[in-house]
Amino acid sequence: MAHIIDSACRLCRRETMKLFLKGDRCYTDKCAIDRRGYPPGQHGQNRSKTSNYGIQLREKQKIRRLYGIHERQFRRYFKEAERVKGVTGTNLLVLLERRLDNVVYRLGFSSSRNEARQLVIHGHVCVNGKRVNFPAYTVSVRDAVTLKESSRQVVRVTASLDAVERRGVPIWLELKRESFAGIIKSLPTREELTMPMQEQLVVELYSK
Repeated sequence: MAHIIDSACRLCRRETMKLFLKGDRCYTDKCAIDRRGYPPGQHGQNRSKTSNYGIQLREKQKIRRLYGIHERQFRRYFKEAERVKGVTGTNLLVLLERRLDNVVYRLGFSSSRNEARQLVIHGHVCVNGKRVNFPAYTVSVRDAVTLKESSRQVVRVTASLDAVERRGVPIWLELKRESFAGIIKSLPTREELTMPMQEQLVVELYSK
C-alpha cells in the first residue's frame, strides 16, 4: 500500500490546485491554496516557464497524488490501461476511480481518500458482504460496498456523511445512506470525472 508522507497541503501547493487531500479543511479559508496559491519553497513565486516535459510530468504527478499512489503502482495502472480496449488516458482514469478506497471516498464514508484508505485497511469495509482490506481492490458494476455494522457509529464516518451534500455523489454510484451502503451502478465515463485532469499528457509522457 502506498503511504504518502509529504505534507498534504504542500502537495496541493506544488500542483497549484486543490487535491482535497485534507478533507473538510479544503473547504475552509484555512486551505493552503486559498492562502498561498503558489508552489512551496524559496523560489516558489519566481519559477520560470516549464518545458513540455515539465508540463507532462506535473500532470502525471498531480493525478498520482490525487489518488494517493506511488510511481510503480501508477505505472502498473498505465500498462493495464494500454491493454484494455479504448482510449488509454480514459481507461487509466476509470481504473483509478474503481479503486475501493476511492469509491469509499466518493460515497461520502470518508472526507478524504487517505481517510478512506484507513477505513479499508482496518477492516471497516465490505464488498458484496465480504470484508475487503485491500485499498486497491477494483470494484465492478453492481458491486455493493457497505460498512460493517460495528463501524457505522464511527464519528468520522457520520460526520463525513453529514457533509456529503457539499461534495456530492457521482451519478455512477448510488448511496443508500440509511443502510451505509453504496451500489456501483455503472462504470464512470470521462464526462463524469469533473476534476481538471489532462490524461493525454500522461500518455505522451509514458510514450517517449
